[in-house]
Amino acid sequence: MNDFRKGIVLIPTYNELDNVERITGKILQYVPNIHILFIDDGSPDGTAEHIKELIKDNKNIHILERPDKMGLGSAYVSGFKFALEKGYEYIFQMDADFSHDPKELPNFIKAIEESDLVLGSRYIKGVNVINWPLSRLLLSYFANSYTRIITGLPICDATGGFKCFRRAVLESIDLNSIKSNGYAFQIEMTFKVWHKGFHVKEIPIIFIDRVYGESKLSKKIMWEAIFMVWKLRISSIFSKN
Repeated sequence: MNDFRKGIVLIPTYNELDNVERITGKILQYVPNIHILFIDDGSPDGTAEHIKELIKDNKNIHILERPDKMGLGSAYVSGFKFALEKGYEYIFQMDADFSHDPKELPNFIKAIEESDLVLGSRYIKGVNVINWPLSRLLLSYFANSYTRIITGLPICDATGGFKCFRRAVLESIDLNSIKSNGYAFQIEMTFKVWHKGFHVKEIPIIFIDRVYGESKLSKKIMWEAIFMVWKLRISSIFSKN
């Protein structure tokens, strides 16, 4: 299970200097042969420079540098295109801040053997979130309920960002049409995969709020997600894909 040369973990970064070396070490501890791609949006704290130092010691670490803060969704789209171009079969996405625990990666690898998309779910077995204030927890929980009601997507945690895609899934999606960010991006990608008839599986994870750095959540991200679910619902009525 630990020999996973065909897989790559995509990690967007913006001011994650305190986390990139630590997250790299933990990922490679649990899956030693996996590749890692950092997508850095011009971090002013020197994140990209530090990643380049890590690359000198490990050819399985890669970086895509972007000139400015362009958003989570576009970062992942850039990463998806990189992964497809380079021939990876399994494409993971996760955060740099340890809210997604690298020790769960072997569970994703096991689950993807019989699935097309594996989602790390905070809500499939109760509520598994640590260090969030009650207001944010309720916002996230009811946002997912709202998404299920409006779109029909049978997923407990559609806004989560810890995922693993098979290559064929990403190849079936017009990545250039994906313009959303944040929660909306996570919802849109999962909805498109499900709507195309691929097998989506949720596995339980424990989500721990970041210890180092600052949260990137904003009101703009939340409003985008609210409108995205209606956009997906309406588009699904007129299209099978």
